Amino acid sequence: MQALLGAEYPAFLASYEEEPKRGLRINTLKTAVDDLLAAGLFSLAPTGILEEGFLLREDVPSIGKHPFHLAGLFYLQEPSAMATAAAAGIRPGMRVLDLCAAPGGKSGAAAAHLSREGFLLANEIVPNRAKILASTLERLGAANTAVTCASPKEIAAIFPDWFDVVIVDAPCSGEGMFRKDEAARREWSPEHVSSCAARQDAILASAAKTVRGGGAVVYSTCTFSSEENEGTVERFLASHSEFTLEHMGRLYPHTSSGEGHFVARLRRGGEAFRPQESFPMKPCSDAAFSAFLKETFIVSPKGKAYLLPDGRVILLRDALPKGLENLRVLSSGVIAGELKKGRFEPAHSLFLAAHGGTYTKTVDYTHDDPLLIRFLAGETVPCSENMRGYCAVTVQNHPVGFGKAVEGILKNHIPKALRVNV
Repeated sequence: MQALLGAEYPAFLASYEEEPKRGLRINTLKTAVDDLLAAGLFSLAPTGILEEGFLLREDVPSIGKHPFHLAGLFYLQEPSAMATAAAAGIRPGMRVLDLCAAPGGKSGAAAAHLSREGFLLANEIVPNRAKILASTLERLGAANTAVTCASPKEIAAIFPDWFDVVIVDAPCSGEGMFRKDEAARREWSPEHVSSCAARQDAILASAAKTVRGGGAVVYSTCTFSSEENEGTVERFLASHSEFTLEHMGRLYPHTSSGEGHFVARLRRGGEAFRPQESFPMKPCSDAAFSAFLKETFIVSPKGKAYLLPDGRVILLRDALPKGLENLRVLSSGVIAGELKKGRFEPAHSLFLAAHGGTYTKTVDYTHDDPLLIRFLAGETVPCSENMRGYCAVTVQNHPVGFGKAVEGILKNHIPKALRVNV
């Protein structure tokens, strides 16, 4: 580090005597930046990295259990990690691949920048981490997304020359996490750096095959190792003459908001593009589902309903790419619910999704209402005796789940695994 930084090294070293910096990204799929700032719940400062990214100026105990977090209004993210989304230049309507996506922070930012238009494929090779990724994107309300569990090579074989932007936030030696993560310090070794660099070369080689001509691969790490950063980029460019380096930069804890990051944007030349056929799906015309929509929504969610072989109903704004049929898909579109013996049972994901619908019935609470705290813990709560049927439960008009009103009681439908004691 002294050789890399020269005269800056003392300032870099001194930064490790300071507390790690925490941040959050406001989820613009669900709320405007100004609206969340106006709520005044947290002391925030701009990161200077991403417009919707902020530093937490003070410690907020149990912020992950805050009702606004549970409603998906923000995502807790290490501030310098926001540089990947800033460099990606994602616009509505693009086709985006996040190749190493768990736990979902960068995929969530990509979904927000797509603004409900286009398609995001969020992939994670490790099954347990893929489940966390799917849960994150569900909470953030991403509606035009598929989550898969596959290797980069599998993705490359199925989706050649198709994506406009491919994000590779690569597994790395984690030197940028040393200030906040003792495990990262313990696990570091020169051999670990070398093995990470070899893995990064392989992942980038697969990523290169998936991006169309004119598209970009955005490569990032949370390490300072030259072998894994500039070295990886140099090796990639030496073997992929169709790509040019468009942007490359480092963030350090003594010069920027956060712990440290590296990001490079690599542009593919030419016009190569291979279209994907649409995934064949069966439209859902079930009477029970239609009745549910009519009763539950004033304005129906955007998109068309399709029936999966297992009885689940999903909502899609656009057709899915056919290549998904060859992958393990954990989720796609918005899982609306399930048909069971002639009745429709809605899913928690429907009420968290940013699908554009407007609910007929809502039970709204302030973020600190004791009844909301009880509901989030899985308890039944009282409601108007005139209310009947399924209704959205909202925190200051933002859905956090749903219940079923029966004779003045709101029966709780938050999944057991998602219940929290705030």
